Amino acid sequence: MSDRQVKLLLVDDEASLREPLADYLSRQGFAVRQAENAAKARSALLEDVPDLVLLDIMMPGEDGVSLCRHLVETRELPVIFLTAKGEATDRIVGLEIGADDYVVKPFEPRELVARIRSVLRRASRGPARETSSDAHYEFEGWQLDPLKRRLTDPEGTLVPISTAEFRLLTALLDHPQQVMDRDRLLDMVQGREAHLFDRAVDNQVSRLRRKIEADSRDPKLIQTVWGGGYMLAAEVRRFMPAAD
Repeated sequence: MSDRQVKLLLVDDEASLREPLADYLSRQGFAVRQAENAAKARSALLEDVPDLVLLDIMMPGEDGVSLCRHLVETRELPVIFLTAKGEATDRIVGLEIGADDYVVKPFEPRELVARIRSVLRRASRGPARETSSDAHYEFEGWQLDPLKRRLTDPEGTLVPISTAEFRLLTALLDHPQQVMDRDRLLDMVQGREAHLFDRAVDNQVSRLRRKIEADSRDPKLIQTVWGGGYMLAAEVRRFMPAAD
């Protein structure tokens, strides 16, 4: 991110959590806007687009998973879930549709700040490119537009992916049919400043497989190399899209 103040949208129906947390984040240098439900969050998004959304899962009316799907598909905004311990299923669904991370209530505010900064670093850094970033990737009928971060399946359907999943897929596409060990992938996906709050590469691979494999339990595209890491077992083509 640049030196400008980072804008956060905090969406949570519990004022007893939302307001003190917003105050703490403001003292950490963030510009925080609050919304008590999904409807007010949607209205806030029409007025000003934040850099990242902190999103409670369980809210009256539209829940956080539904709002997350909207954010990922239409806004491509980084999302961190604020979840209760008993919301594991919803948390997994949220990660699968494109959320970047989560924290479980009650949490240490310092941990949340660390996760916010980590997600923003990954969102702004973008993977190293060996060729023009305007060129699209094509593999097994799938296409990835790295500039817009849009992944489409062989039928042309848009498949939302999180920032971490995008970085992982791009790293594999840049090195097709090569064994990538976990340390190398971690460095490429999260950078050397990765800390203990970052998501494990194995978890990211599992989530990505559920999106691009016909059967994630028997993966054909992203193969595990025992004792080595992972390999994208597909031919990859780079091409420039036709002008609109």
